[in-house]
Amino acid sequence: MDSNRINFTKKNLDALPLPAPGMRTTYHDTKEAGLQVRVSASGKKQFSVFKRTRNGGPERITLGAFPDVTIEQARAKAIEIKNAMAQGASPATRLREKRNELTFGQAFERYIEHHAIPEGLKTIDNMRGDFERYLGQIPSEPAKKHGKVRVKSAGSVNWQNKKLSAIQKRDVIHLRTALANGSGDAAANHAVKLVRVIFNKLIEWEYFAGPNPAATVKILTIKARERFLQKDELPRLFAALAETGNIAIRDYILLSILTGARKANVLAMRFDAVDFDRAEWRIPDTKNGEPLIVQLPAEAVQILGERRKDLSTWVFPGRGKSGHMQSPKRGVTAILESAGIDNLRIHDLRRTLGSWQAITGSSLAIIGKSLGHKSVAATQVYARLSADPVRDSVARATAAMLDAGGHALFEKK
Repeated sequence: MDSNRINFTKKNLDALPLPAPGMRTTYHDTKEAGLQVRVSASGKKQFSVFKRTRNGGPERITLGAFPDVTIEQARAKAIEIKNAMAQGASPATRLREKRNELTFGQAFERYIEHHAIPEGLKTIDNMRGDFERYLGQIPSEPAKKHGKVRVKSAGSVNWQNKKLSAIQKRDVIHLRTALANGSGDAAANHAVKLVRVIFNKLIEWEYFAGPNPAATVKILTIKARERFLQKDELPRLFAALAETGNIAIRDYILLSILTGARKANVLAMRFDAVDFDRAEWRIPDTKNGEPLIVQLPAEAVQILGERRKDLSTWVFPGRGKSGHMQSPKRGVTAILESAGIDNLRIHDLRRTLGSWQAITGSSLAIIGKSLGHKSVAATQVYARLSADPVRDSVARATAAMLDAGGHALFEKK
C-alpha cells in the first residue's frame, strides 16, 4: 500500500507504470489526503477523491483526467469536495442530479406536452417556430421543392442540449441584445418571453430548483406600428391586383383588407364558417381566445362566392398537412413591389380596415368590435393613424368661427 502513496508531481505521474490488461492501479497523494489517481492499462490517468461522508457511506468523486486537469487543480478541487462532505453535502448526489437535469430542448417539449396542448393554446406552432429560430435548433427535414431552407435567425442561440442550470441571466440578456441587433426588437422579446414561461412552468412542476434566468430581464419597448394603406397607394395596389395572374394571392389580399382579420384566420378560412345569406363569417378560435363574427361587405361575399366554385373545404386550399395555404409572404411581396408600395407588412393589411374606419368617423368601440380586440388599448392606435379627421375637424371649427366673426380682419390683410 505504501508503494502506492506518492507525492503527486508531473514527473512522478508521468512515470507511473501501466497495469496488466483489464486491470487498474490506484495511487494516493501524500500531500492531499483522499486525492487519488487511477491508472488504467490504456495509459489513462484519472483523478478522483475518495472519502467517507458524515453519514458513513464512502463516495468516490471523479475530477478529470491528467494532464487535462493539473495537479494543482485536482488538489484544490479535492479540498472543496472534502469541505462540502464535512458539512453533510453529497457531491456525488449533486453530480447525479446534474446528469439527470433536463436540457432546455427537453424542457420546451415538456412545456408543450404538459401545458400548451392540455390548455389548448392556439400559438403552439408559433412557439415551436420561435424556439427553433431563436433558442433551439432547426430540425433536419428534406427541403421542399419550392421552399426555402430554414435557417436560424441572426443573433440567435442553440440551447437545445444545454442544461437548465447552465442558462444564466447574463445569457438571456446577451441573447436579447444580439437578437435585437440581428433580427429586431420583436424577435428579442419573443425569445425572452418564451424562456421565461418555460422556466416558470418547470419551476412550478419542480423539475428545476434554480431561479428563472429570464424573470427580471426587461422586455424591449416597441413603438406601435402605424402603417396602413394610404389614399395614393390604394389605386396602385388595386391596379396591380387586377393585372396579377396569382388569383389566390389577389383574393387573400382583398379579403385581408375587406375583413380586417388576422393572417392566420384568413389563411384557415373555411366555407362552412361563412353564412352567405347573413353575410357573416364566424371565426371559432381567435388570438384572444374568443370566437368572432366578422361582418362581410358585399365585395367580400362576391370573392368568396367565386372561390366556392372550387368545391374545397378551405377558401385557400394548400398542399401541406393543414390542408390550407400556409405562407402568402412571397406572393404578397411580389404584388406590393409591382404596385410600388414600400414598408408594408401583411399585418398592415389588417390594420388598414381599422385605419379607414377611424378616418371615416367610426368610434374606437366599433373599430375594436369589428377587429375582435379584447381591450380598448389595442384599438387606441387607430385614433392617431391619420391626421385627416383632426384636420377636417379643425377646418370646420375655424370656418364656423370666422363665419360668426366676419372675414374683415383677414380681408384687410
